This record gives sequence, structure tokens and C-alpha cells, in this order.
Amino acid sequence: MLVITGAAGFIGSCVVAKLNERGREDLILVDHLHGDLKERNLAGKKYARYVDKADFRVQVERGQVQDEVECLIHMGACSSTTLQDKAYFEENNYAYSKILAQWALKNKVRFIYASSAATYGDGSAGYKDDEATICKCAPLNLYGESKQKFDRWVLDNGYFGRMVGLKFFNVFGPNEYHKGEMRSVIAKSYQRVMEEGVMPLFKSYDPEYRDGEQKRDFIYVKDAVDIVLFFMDHPRLNGIFNVGTGEARTWNDLARALFTAVGQQARINYIEMPQVLQKRYQYFTQAEMAKLRETGYTKPFTALEDAIEDYARYLTNQSYM
Repeated sequence: MLVITGAAGFIGSCVVAKLNERGREDLILVDHLHGDLKERNLAGKKYARYVDKADFRVQVERGQVQDEVECLIHMGACSSTTLQDKAYFEENNYAYSKILAQWALKNKVRFIYASSAATYGDGSAGYKDDEATICKCAPLNLYGESKQKFDRWVLDNGYFGRMVGLKFFNVFGPNEYHKGEMRSVIAKSYQRVMEEGVMPLFKSYDPEYRDGEQKRDFIYVKDAVDIVLFFMDHPRLNGIFNVGTGEARTWNDLARALFTAVGQQARINYIEMPQVLQKRYQYFTQAEMAKLRETGYTKPFTALEDAIEDYARYLTNQSYM
């Protein structure tokens, strides 16, 4: 039996879809659904049962999980980079993750959890996925802080030899429609590109970067899922790993790829960035991928242009993985 938390969310639901493709239906899906749009992400999925995340926490804490669980893939978290509720992040992202990790360790269950590139902050400590860098990271928002705090807890307790943490960079792709302002720029801009032929991007406030030339490490969700399942398939591999491509691309590259994918001439409108974002904006991210490659993971990453072309078909058809 496999447990997937955040199973109706973006990456979690794509993990479920891929497991179904493999023929795995012995899945316990954990999430919080009460009229949420993301319910659509479970449509057509095959699984043993669904459990609300609050109920699953109670079952774990009381030792009431009766199934023989092979692996717990913990993708559930609040990923908002603008939410200012520190207590919520502490309880939902940090405390909940600790409870699941301790249960997995006690019961010898493979534990794979989602960390984030948001932990790297402004990048001054670099983007190396080693344990020394974890100690130097200074996140720019509460979401990043919650992920950093859990990474530190794992590190300080010596658990990286017994579980896997995945630092996801800028993941985009199908099944993210429900994330509102936390959707990728592609998802947020697609409709406007189709209707008005224009795509907005934030201006740069750093003289080192022209407008739209800020760079991020964009990774397609299908590639991210492949890495998650690689670690599920190789239970002797443990540690903290970046999940990016190792190649930073500009927002202008991203925009032009979307216009090309839908057969339109590129028209980019550079807009003012809200002041609240200017203070915690990442102008450059690029994952160091040597550590992942050293595990034997050799699959190439989907080129940005090819990924956006594939994603555009989902957006056009309003379909899901």
C-alpha cells in the first residue's frame, strides 16, 4: 500500500496519475476537500480509499493505521508565498510533517517529502543540495521558512540517511489550475494570451536584469514526478536532493515559448511588481543537479519549449493528468 498526501493537489495528483499508469491502485489518498476545485484532480483516478488529512493525522497519532504501508509520499503543504499566517504554516507544514516522518521511521515506512527551492532565499548561499547549505539558507517568506525548518529538523536528528527530501524548483504543468495566484505564469497567462494576444510579466527592479530577463529553473511536473517515483523505486537512496533541470531560463523565454505553442506573435507587457513582492523576489534560481545524477538518475529533462507545448494542449482541452 502507498500513501500520498496532498493527493488532490498539483504534484500529488500527478504522482497518483503516474502510479495508476503503472497499474498501482493500492493507494491511500490524503488531502482536505470541501467543495475545493482540486476535487477534479481525483476524477478518474483509481485508489483504495480517500482520507481527510485531519483524520489521517489522528489515525497516525493513535497508531490506528492498519495497512501495511510500503511508502509515504508526503506532497501535502500550504505553498502560498504570500500568506502571512505563521501559526498556520507552523502547524500545517512543519508539525504535520514531523508527525508523519516520526510514524514512518517508527514503522519502517519509506518516507519521501516535498521541500522547496524557496528555502534558498535570495540564493546568496548557493543552490547546492548538500547538508552544509541547509544550515546557511535564509528563506524570504513564511512558506520557505516552514520548509527550511523541517529540513533542519531532519538534518539535526540525523534522518537524511533514512528518508528523502526533494527541493522542488519552479514546477509547472497540468493539475495546477486550482492554485489561484500560486499557479505558474503559464497557467495564469494562457487565457489572456488566447483572448488578447498579450502576456504580462513583472518589470525588473535589479539593474543586473532587464525586464523579463530574470531567471528561474523551470521544471515540468512530469519530470518532477519521475524523480519522486525514482526514489520510491530505489529505497536505499536517501538524502536531500534538488528537483530542477540545472538550467536557468528567462521569463521572456517562457513567454515566447507559450506564444509559439499557441501559434501567436509574442507581445509582452511589463507591469509593476507589488511592493510586498519586491522585498522577497528571487531574481535567479538554478538547481545544482550533480547530486541527483550521481544516484544513477540519467533521464533527460524536458526542454522548456517542449514542456510548454505539451502543457498548452492540456490548457486548450481543459484536461488533467
